[in-house]
Amino acid sequence: MIPVRIASLSVDSASNSPVVLLRRVDDAGDFLGDDVLPIWIGHAEAMAILLGIQGAEPPRPLTHDLMRGMFETFGFYLERVEITRLEEGTFYAALVLRGEERRVVVDARPSDSMALAVRVGCPIVLAEEVWDEAAVVAHEGGADEEQEVERFREFLEHVDPSDFTGH
Repeated sequence: MIPVRIASLSVDSASNSPVVLLRRVDDAGDFLGDDVLPIWIGHAEAMAILLGIQGAEPPRPLTHDLMRGMFETFGFYLERVEITRLEEGTFYAALVLRGEERRVVVDARPSDSMALAVRVGCPIVLAEEVWDEAAVVAHEGGADEEQEVERFREFLEHVDPSDFTGH
């Protein structure tokens, strides 16, 4: 498994869909190389990831906050998120939960998994074959991470609520 971290959260200008860019990291959490792994996600999940990155605490728990609370209530913590495979353009992930006496692996979508990971601060790893199949070289001269997040915030300010259905 390859350790990765969210490098940016942006909007794909061609499809107007949110996209998460993952980059490899070393043991200290610093980015390695110039290649990225893009994963297109839904608008609601993108908002959840952005709120988690910002450390925002909503007045009432959102779905991923609820899930985090349930894990804690039942004595589990999210050990790591694994992006396990890529089949016909669809990424698959697993939540690895650890409790006092056992470890549980739960099938999940990568977008939901990343939203949980940014809330609890757990590692995200992905299978080497997924990286080999889907990673691309990042465009040189692109916007830095803060500019990408700001661009995404601007997009969310102008998105129509009907865009959040069907994902």
